[in-house]
Amino acid sequence: MSALAKPMSDRTKAVSKKYQKKSHLQHIKERPDTYIGSTEAREEEKWVLHDGKMVRRSITYVPGLFKIFDEILVNAADNKRRDQSMKVIKVNITADSITVENDGAGIPVVMHDRQNMWVPQMVLGELLSGDNYDDSSDRVVGGRNGYGAKLANVFSTTFCVETVDSKAKKKYAQTWHNNMSICEKPKITSAKRKDYTRITFAPDFAKFGLQGMTSDIRSLFEKRVYDIAGTTPKDVRVYLNGIKLPISNFKQYCAMYFEGTAV
Repeated sequence: MSALAKPMSDRTKAVSKKYQKKSHLQHIKERPDTYIGSTEAREEEKWVLHDGKMVRRSITYVPGLFKIFDEILVNAADNKRRDQSMKVIKVNITADSITVENDGAGIPVVMHDRQNMWVPQMVLGELLSGDNYDDSSDRVVGGRNGYGAKLANVFSTTFCVETVDSKAKKKYAQTWHNNMSICEKPKITSAKRKDYTRITFAPDFAKFGLQGMTSDIRSLFEKRVYDIAGTTPKDVRVYLNGIKLPISNFKQYCAMYFEGTAV
């Protein structure tokens, strides 16, 4: 038997088991706290939405689940800075999925010349990709490390994007499954309508120790949508589950925290 063919010693096996190299995707799935915070439920006092007002009470929520929701929501709000013509943000929260849509500039439906893939697939389904890497410019939008929306994709059973690029006159739709491990081929069609981007994702509740959406978590999510309504420019209309929120400025938003104050 040659030296190369010798069986591994017990020490070699033990050392090899101790020192491992994970793929980037594996590392995110197995060490989620590094990327999205804790995936375990915790009880804390939080401001949440209740009967149209903000109340502070003890709730049970999962920080990691809130993080992936917030990544998608902040992306939609940030698009206003990229496209001043943006006027609408729509959020729908159901028992098993979340949809966030905005009518600002869509994701460019262009084949990336170096990555050999469509840009929407690259920015939503490929780790360490994005449009906020220029350290020489002032940063006025969230995200800079190439994770962002991909984290919502990784921690979802299904993640879908639909976007229109009016400059290219194309509509792009694509779906990922099983924590971003399965990527369907994109569907690209001609489009003459205004730009928009719609993200729909079904959180992998099992990874957060949950069986589904809870009333506490829903209240926290809904409060965050009101945060966006109170902090985006007044010409942006924010909808929650099909209803336009009665908040168009920060003063109206602050009034929600004071009992007896009209919005």
